[in-house]
Amino acid sequence: MRQRVARVAVMAVLVALVLLAVPLAVAIRASFFADERGELERDALAAAVRVGPGFAAGDPVELPPGQSDGRLGVYDMTSRLRTGSGPAVADAATRHAASSGTVTERTGHDIVVAVPVSSGERVIGVVRTSTGVQTVRNRVLLAWAVLLGAALFSLGVAVLVARRQARALTAPLESLSRTSRAVAEGDLTARAAPCGIAEIDQVADTQNAMVRRLAQRLQHERHFTANASHQLRTPLTGLQLGLESALSAPDAGLRRALAEALEQTRHLDDTIDEVLRLAKAEPAAAARESAGPAAELLDAAERRWHGALARDGRRLDIGHDPGTAGLPLPRRTTAQILDVLLDNARKHGRGTVAVRLRDLGGTLALDVTDEGTVALPPRALFDRGCTTGTGQGIGLALAAELAEAAGGRLGLAAASPARFTLLLPSEDAPRPA
Repeated sequence: MRQRVARVAVMAVLVALVLLAVPLAVAIRASFFADERGELERDALAAAVRVGPGFAAGDPVELPPGQSDGRLGVYDMTSRLRTGSGPAVADAATRHAASSGTVTERTGHDIVVAVPVSSGERVIGVVRTSTGVQTVRNRVLLAWAVLLGAALFSLGVAVLVARRQARALTAPLESLSRTSRAVAEGDLTARAAPCGIAEIDQVADTQNAMVRRLAQRLQHERHFTANASHQLRTPLTGLQLGLESALSAPDAGLRRALAEALEQTRHLDDTIDEVLRLAKAEPAAAARESAGPAAELLDAAERRWHGALARDGRRLDIGHDPGTAGLPLPRRTTAQILDVLLDNARKHGRGTVAVRLRDLGGTLALDVTDEGTVALPPRALFDRGCTTGTGQGIGLALAAELAEAAGGRLGLAAASPARFTLLLPSEDAPRPA
């Protein structure tokens, strides 16, 4: 790419130099020959002034020093050289000048200018001056050499400038190519840097936006399996325990066990839908479509977790402030977040687990408290993979993502005793943008 850009720039400069230098070379040649003819004519006229009326009678002529490099001579009417230098016998151009006036022509290897000398109204002689064509050619060649040198120098400067400009143009593209290669090799953190060239920056911005979108998609795909396994484990365990209890219970308790198993399967179906929704990164409106009364959500959570905590010798206390029982909450999202917080309290906390729903005026606060202590710093608590036990550190990170997807927020309200608070906008109040 860099060589191609430099080659195009050099070719453009070369064409421009040729189009400029060729006419200039032709003009130099024509100008040098025209100047030489003019100089010969001036020398001839200056010599003609020195020829007096007595020239025809044989008086000598004192010629001025010629300013040209040619030869200067005076011929009489018998075509004989009387003084100066030149052919001993007048050539055709000199004879022609005697009868028709000033003659400028090229004869053989010379440029000849012949000027007649008149006395009274009669031509008494001819002044002839000449110079070699090769002499003028040598000057033309010297000027062409200077022109060629200037053209080569200009071409060399153009090559240097073209290479520098090619480097300036291709370096951002090469950087963009390296970034694309890094992304293709799996580095989704690679980003193209701006270079100051609007068109290339536009391509870089488009690529960065594409990579960010791709990274988000891949992150959702990577998290889906972990989220699904984490969230499905609890309802599957409850379903398994319920079925085992139904097998070992007398027939009188079979109907109750089957009803609990059916509820667990419904919760399992909701869990799958919620994990899929989060993996597809749908907006929070999808969560608001399945809103339900707060009291029903809390009663369902108590049925799911009372037995598990009771088997560990711990008590579950679920309650709500007056007037909050009928307030709508995102059913699936709230249930999933409650499962995460209650499971986290069962595994990492101790003592009584308390769940309390409060109305903050346009915002509902759901507190989950136990008698344990949170050892991790609050900033790292919701990072995926961060854990103090044998788990994978997925639960709290997933719960925070679910809360954000529903337009709410999950945070640690107190470290000792441990208290997590889920803030959700009320369905009856305007939601934040």
